[in-house]
Amino acid sequence: MHLQFHFHISTIASIVKTTCKIIWRDLQPVVMPTPTQETWLEVAAGFETATSFPNCIGAVDAQHVRVLQPLDSGSRYLGPEKYFSVLLLAVADTKCKFVAIDVGSYDRTEDCRVLDASQIQQRILQDQTSLPPPRPFPGRTDPVPLVMVSDYVFAVTPPLLCPYPWHGMDNRRRMFNCRLTRARRFAESTFGIMAGRWQVFCSIMQLDVSTAESVIRACCVIHNYVRDYDGEEADLKTQMPFIGWGYNRPLGNGQQLRDSFANYFASPEGAVTWQFSCLGDRHTDLH
Repeated sequence: MHLQFHFHISTIASIVKTTCKIIWRDLQPVVMPTPTQETWLEVAAGFETATSFPNCIGAVDAQHVRVLQPLDSGSRYLGPEKYFSVLLLAVADTKCKFVAIDVGSYDRTEDCRVLDASQIQQRILQDQTSLPPPRPFPGRTDPVPLVMVSDYVFAVTPPLLCPYPWHGMDNRRRMFNCRLTRARRFAESTFGIMAGRWQVFCSIMQLDVSTAESVIRACCVIHNYVRDYDGEEADLKTQMPFIGWGYNRPLGNGQQLRDSFANYFASPEGAVTWQFSCLGDRHTDLH
């Protein structure tokens, strides 16, 4: 860019960073405002309609964005795939929009611990006042907390659910994993759509870490803006790099919460016809 416009590299870098900060400052309150109870209930209604997963207020995922090695950083930004990156952690809805994001966690930390330290954990998962109160599943009367769904990347810490491990799997757990995967894929699709539109995510960002973080934030709010006013699907063949960390053991009462969802999905009130396709010829035994 500095060759095209005949400006010094430092000048171009300053312009890019300042522009991205202004984009984030002006668009974030409009297209990614701080979630309220009304926001979460709207997201939950979308997941129940699109995926038949009740009480779900978002799909959580993390993506590593490659950056140049910062000076004097050692292995601070070096991920498990031996390249330097910053972490984009996000909650997505069924419109393939970002509900909330956190950028910049050092990916030498396993993703489950990154979530614990992130702004999303601090502002949303621990701020119970912004979350709607527990409510019963359709056809039931006992209230159940609203949850987010994720992959194996994160430990099960309410209100976050991840799949059952594949060892010791029974039909009830298979159906739960099938239902959860259907809901969780919206986070992956959101990342994929953004990467398809903004090619900067498909190669190493030739920027310092601070500027890269500003670019990522700006791309996320522009993505939401485009989804609001365009909505056209992008090519999902282009995906951002995904790093998995394997299964994490549930914490606290996360196992009980996950079991309550699995039991509901196996019940007459919670079952849907398409969930039995993941069982093959084993659909006679649900327990």
